[in-house]
Amino acid sequence: MALLIVNQELCTKCGTCSESCAVGVIGMASEGPQMLVPEACNACGHCVAVCPNAALDHEKAPLKNQKPLPRFPVLDPETAADFIRSRRSIRNYEDVAVPRELIRQLLEIARFAPSGYNSQGLSYLAIDNKDLLRKIAAVTIDWLDELVKTGLPWAQRFAGLVEVYRNTGKDVILRDAPCLIVATAPADFVMGQDSARFALEYVELYATSFSLGTCWAGFVQMCAGANYQPLLELLKLTEGIAVLGTMIVGYPKHICKRLVDRNPLELRWVD
Repeated sequence: MALLIVNQELCTKCGTCSESCAVGVIGMASEGPQMLVPEACNACGHCVAVCPNAALDHEKAPLKNQKPLPRFPVLDPETAADFIRSRRSIRNYEDVAVPRELIRQLLEIARFAPSGYNSQGLSYLAIDNKDLLRKIAAVTIDWLDELVKTGLPWAQRFAGLVEVYRNTGKDVILRDAPCLIVATAPADFVMGQDSARFALEYVELYATSFSLGTCWAGFVQMCAGANYQPLLELLKLTEGIAVLGTMIVGYPKHICKRLVDRNPLELRWVD
């Protein structure tokens, strides 16, 4: 198959695909759209998705793999706004395991998050072994303790967390969540950090549809980013692979009854 296939019987030469091409590699000829610079195509599939007559196919974004889109908007603006606002960082979880199939579904949706130049490139670790989760929390505390002892002024804010863990055993790192998701990518993947944030935000929003709660596990990410070997050994990362995002998932112990307010919007138009 050529990179771009045009069904001449269906194509009306409307130019929608050419106008919508994010990287501008589709041009219009007398016989319809054609790929001007095939090597520059990022295989985003937008040309196939936007064609009103399903007249295009793409070797790297096949028409058969694209699901027909329902008529939008599915949610009215107020419902959509309340849904987005209802997302909360959950730090208290029921002692109930999350079925692995649900974790898989969350990460399937994460695949569709935006990424620079459609680079994608993320992979994931999912950890639901309680003993391993406790070890991850413990070594992260060890790293924080070492950081506090350096005397760096900005690190002193973590001293209280270390003290609480040492004195009470309370899990202030993973909050006793039943599952930890770790987004990874090659260390030289320049767009990886942003891609991981977008992907895990999709996880965070989608999780609510399964009555699941989430929270960014920032200390674990910081610890891994500092190349703290005890943590990297627990995660069994292969050489050259970096941790770009970490999130805990579980069933919330407490359910919010109200939507929390935020600071007023600050907006300035520039003409």
